[in-house]
Parts: sequence; structure tokens; C-alpha cells
Amino acid sequence: MLLSPEFLTLFGVFVLAAIVPGADFACVLRESVSFGRRAGILSALGVSSAIMVHVAYTVAGVGLIIAQSIVLFTIVKWCGAAYLIYIGSRSLMARRRLTGGGEALSASAPAQGRRHAATSYGVGFLSNLLNPKATLFFMSLFATIVSHDTPIATQFAYGATLAVFLALWFSFVAVFLTTRGVRAAFERMGHWIDRVTGLVLIALGVRIALQRAS
Repeated sequence: MLLSPEFLTLFGVFVLAAIVPGADFACVLRESVSFGRRAGILSALGVSSAIMVHVAYTVAGVGLIIAQSIVLFTIVKWCGAAYLIYIGSRSLMARRRLTGGGEALSASAPAQGRRHAATSYGVGFLSNLLNPKATLFFMSLFATIVSHDTPIATQFAYGATLAVFLALWFSFVAVFLTTRGVRAAFERMGHWIDRVTGLVLIALGVRIALQRAS
């Protein structure tokens, strides 16, 4: 069933959308560079977990209700925008990292102190869950590709496979960003990476705030 033309089309479109850098990528990047590999992977798991929430309400038809309700869509939109602007502001206000003269950081070591697991997971989870673009994306993706005759259990299996792919993809991103060479480069530019990432997150938040339901 997972090798059906329906699923392969769904998976292909999702992969292309997933690898394009966006809010989720920015959050995983920030967690990885600022707090280490463990934090980056946990945020990746948070992002992938939120996918199943989107799949669940899309299959149940709630996604269509949110997309067509001005009030509900606006609530989701402003919550998502406010969250991205908040964590973007935190990046902008991050203290400059100390480089040189201190102990060398390992590839997986946190740059700003150890991050609580639930916090890193929550950053990824909320980043994806509160993004109204994800609501519209999954609603349109399932509506245009997945047949109404496809069993609900199969649709959930589709979603679980997409979530696993996303977890693996962003975990790979987190590992790559925390390899010794890449991490060393980020540490040299850490102060500016925080600023750029913060600006990107704030810009994405503003973009979401200006987004209209379609």
C-alpha cells in the first residue's frame, strides 16, 4: 500500500517541500548551533511529532474547518507568528559566544549551556504545530492526492511515514551542523549566526501574520 502511486506522489511532493529551508529548518539550526547535537535532534523529533497532529486533524476534516473559518485561522496564524517572532527575538538577544582562549567544544557540545530536553523538543513541536502554512499544506496535499476511498488507517500510515522521513531529515541536518568542521565555522561566526537566524525567524513570523486563508 505504501508503494502505491498515490503514496509515492504524496511522498515526493512532501520531500520537495520538506527540504526547502523554512521555519522548521531555522529552529533546528538554532537549537543545533546554540545548544548542540542533542538539542538539534530533539527539536527535529518535535517537528516530526507535530506532523502527526496535522495529519490527524486533516484526516478528521478539522483542517478544512480551520482553513475556512476566518476566526480560527486568524487565531492559529497569530499564535504561530507570535511564537516565531518570540524565538527570533531570543536569538537576536543571545549573548555573544566566547571563542578562543577557552576549552574547545566537541561537535556535539552545547555552545550556550545544556538545554533541557523538553525545551528543545517543544521548540520544534510548536514551530511546526503553530504554523498555519502547515495546516493549509496538509489539507491541500491530502485533498488533491489522497483518494476519499483510501482507508483512514492507510492515511495515518502515510502520515507516519512522512513524520519518520522528516525526523530523519532534520536529524541529519542537526548532525551535519554539529560535525567538528562545520561546528568550528559556526563558532567563529556564532554571534552573527544568532542574529541572522533571529531575523529569519522574525521575518517568517511577520510573513505568517500577513498570510490570508485561501
